[in-house]
Amino acid sequence: MAVFEKMAAARRARDVKAYTDLMAEDCVFVRHQSGTTMNKAEITDLLDNMMQNGGNFGEERCVYENDDIMVVHSINDYPDGSREAVLAAYSLKDGKITRLETGATPLKA
Repeated sequence: MAVFEKMAAARRARDVKAYTDLMAEDCVFVRHQSGTTMNKAEITDLLDNMMQNGGNFGEERCVYENDDIMVVHSINDYPDGSREAVLAAYSLKDGKITRLETGATPLKA
């Protein structure tokens, strides 16, 4: 099963552990809002907060995936009521996410 299919299933099930199990231990998330980075523990906390407090990844679409990279588009609704169209680039190695970087456009909620 492709990484995207596993990730999408984890998001639909709101299963943070299944999602973060797809990440390498040294995975880095570069945040589009600030350009700052988060490690796997920080990503886990962020995902847990989002999924437990009503956040939603909405309809997701895999634009491209191979053994090295995955590009995903989604419309995300966040617990604070904001909404964004998000384009995410995932670097992959040995079937694990090693880096995630996003770009987003704010949408009217």
